[in-house]
Amino acid sequence: MSRHAAPQAGPLNRPIRRALRRDPRPLLRLGAWSVAETAPALVIGLAIARAIDEGFAAGRPGAGFAWLAVLAGAWLVAAVGARQVVLAVASIVEPFREELLGHVVENTLERSAASGRGPDTAAVARSNLQVELARDAFASVITVVRSFVFTVVSVVLGLTTLIPQVLVLVLPPFVVGLGLFLLSLPAMARRQRAFLLADERTAESVTAMAGGLRDISACVAHDRVAGRIGLRVAEQAGAGRSLARVTAVRTLSLAVGGRLPVLLVLAGTPWLLSQGAGAGVILGALAYITQSLAPALGNLVEGLGISGVRLRVSLGRILRADGPARPVIGRDAARDAEVLLNGVTFAYGPHAEPVIADLDLRVPEGDHIAVVGPSGIGKSTLAALVTGVLQPDAGQILVGGVRADRLDPAHRVLIPQEAYIFRGSLRENLTYLAQASQDAVDDAVAAVGLTAVVARLGGYSAEIHSGMLSPGERQLVALTRAYLTPARLVILDEATCHLDPAAEARAEEAFARRGGTLLVIAHRLTSALRARRVLVMDGTSVRLGEHEEMLAASPLYADLVGHWNPSTTQELVP
Repeated sequence: MSRHAAPQAGPLNRPIRRALRRDPRPLLRLGAWSVAETAPALVIGLAIARAIDEGFAAGRPGAGFAWLAVLAGAWLVAAVGARQVVLAVASIVEPFREELLGHVVENTLERSAASGRGPDTAAVARSNLQVELARDAFASVITVVRSFVFTVVSVVLGLTTLIPQVLVLVLPPFVVGLGLFLLSLPAMARRQRAFLLADERTAESVTAMAGGLRDISACVAHDRVAGRIGLRVAEQAGAGRSLARVTAVRTLSLAVGGRLPVLLVLAGTPWLLSQGAGAGVILGALAYITQSLAPALGNLVEGLGISGVRLRVSLGRILRADGPARPVIGRDAARDAEVLLNGVTFAYGPHAEPVIADLDLRVPEGDHIAVVGPSGIGKSTLAALVTGVLQPDAGQILVGGVRADRLDPAHRVLIPQEAYIFRGSLRENLTYLAQASQDAVDDAVAAVGLTAVVARLGGYSAEIHSGMLSPGERQLVALTRAYLTPARLVILDEATCHLDPAAEARAEEAFARRGGTLLVIAHRLTSALRARRVLVMDGTSVRLGEHEEMLAASPLYADLVGHWNPSTTQELVP
């Protein structure tokens, strides 16, 4: 089922039906205590009418206070009943919750067994939240529907006892208002669900954007990400407007069902007086409508319109459970880091020219490739696509046989031009992506060329922050951090641009000796000369081969080599 498709009613209703049919005794208790809770709805109008007509208006204040005492007693009974109703609802709802939790646990275990990995604790937490939402929504729906039914019955009985003729003025508009709401409920449920989903999609997009700001900046993906989030915001705004339109029908149903009867009773007062009604009867009828009937309709509209929709959405999430487990490569399961691109096309926007068009590329495990080309040609875009930060508009990208966007992050590492350093110890900055021994840290520091920086700072325990280090030192810290990870695929996106040529050579050679697949977005031509093969991007074609092959096959590369002076630090920008 598509994520956006409406769930089928049958499967969603089964847990509700089982909860209501599991044991009839809680339902019987709920019904009995509901009678007590709605006692004021039965006697309020009658007590007010008798207190006025037979008490205070007749010069018998004692009788008037006696009838008011009856009403007060009904409220005391209702208070006791309300407490017992909560307990009765809980005895129905808690088994419902336990059944949903059992489904979540069973589904999680099945997904864990199917994927061969540990349980997805984040998914379990999200599912548990959905269970709690479903439990609360189910309790709210039971409460408002039960209260509505018992209140309406009580009001009808009270008005019949008071003066049956008033039912002609009260029931028709009430039934019409209720009918309007029930007719609008399916559309309201669909639009409320659409709004909730749009809100979640917007929150997911914003959260993903906030968590990937560094990668977005490194890949110059600002416009594309802003466009996607803007689309989500526009979708949510449209869903909100659509929901607001159907909510107007809800307001109309409340006006017709809860307010119009009051006007009709007031307008029909002369007729009611001719039928033998007194002032007390008129006030009693108005009390039935304003204090019992209209609030019951309002609670029903609010409860079903919000809690009912939330119940269906939560049940849909729980029972679908996101489908089968998706295979990903973990640290232990990774066999290789072969990179394979088949017909990959990518553009920053639906009307923009493709940055990469119909690209086929194979980078075997253990290969060392330098990517060269002028600025803005798409080198960083290619890096973002291979690491799954961006997804292609067409084609497929596989790393070790797994789609790049579904690859375990532990299997690849991307180092952008601007290295990230957080406030903390140097050791924490070096090892937060991997559990490394002291010997491993020392070896990595020596291999990458960070030894002098460690000495200057006073050792691994030194507290550092970004402002304490030069751009080149920050890059060395990031390179050492990546060197310590178990990732088999390493992509250096101009990650050595602030290093001098000797330091750059040392770092790149360390990664080449480290093993795995290495892609270097070249900042200087020397990076291309050190690589096993060179990938030249010139905007019209993409060519891959060894240095000598590229001199013959790529005019751009030949031009770069022809203008290169080994004694300079010339960048690869023609």
